[in-house]
Amino acid sequence: MESIIKRAKISKKLLRVFGKTNAKYRLIGEGDRVLVALSGGKDSLSLLHLIANMQQHAPFKFEYKAVTIKYGMDGEDYGFLQEHCKEFNIPYEVYETKIFDISQDTMRENSSFCSYFSRMRRGALYTYALDNGFNKIALGHHLDDAVESFFMNMLYNGSLRSMPPIYKANRGVHVIRPLIEAREEQLRNFATENNFLTIGDEACPAMKIQTKMPYARANTKEWLIELEEKHPQLFKSVKAAFSHIHDDTFLDPSRWKRDDV
Repeated sequence: MESIIKRAKISKKLLRVFGKTNAKYRLIGEGDRVLVALSGGKDSLSLLHLIANMQQHAPFKFEYKAVTIKYGMDGEDYGFLQEHCKEFNIPYEVYETKIFDISQDTMRENSSFCSYFSRMRRGALYTYALDNGFNKIALGHHLDDAVESFFMNMLYNGSLRSMPPIYKANRGVHVIRPLIEAREEQLRNFATENNFLTIGDEACPAMKIQTKMPYARANTKEWLIELEEKHPQLFKSVKAAFSHIHDDTFLDPSRWKRDDV
């Protein structure tokens, strides 16, 4: 008699968003080996359980494994994630690195930490994936992240840029974002309804060194919350705009149609 595998409770709406996103952008398919980046936050936990559910029900076969990047800081403990994955029969590993020690020599005091540690963490994921035969890395970015990044790039960097659902990294592995059309609130509700213990900013290495806090993202998030209160369809409209880009209408002659000049 086969043992019953414990599964998390997932709303039909979240399952539908996840399924449609995967089908639209062809993120996970037959024969893929997917490495799921598990930080322990609500986003990565939601992603992990959706992928586990997908493997159980999808009409194709693929493999997946969760991995947590250990920065090499004192007091890092991912025991609860190990127990969590064991409880749900999810393959899991903690990948030890020396990112924190390296940051002491390469990161300047009072510099912004988000991009630095994100880049180092992503590099560690690439290394693990390539060394262990994974062709895709799944990240837990959601629609709120994509919209925030779009406005941050526009307001602070003077560029129109967001987060693609899939791209090929320089090192050859594909990075996918299966939650890119899900709202952050849906993922928060998922974690709450399942009574999952989650990790927050306290696990970030930058909390242990003197750095500049990421005020730009915090300010943008707060601004979008206020804007959505006035315009409830805000995120729905921006998501639609991401798929309807008239780039020949901007101030870049290289993108203009020939009959316009």
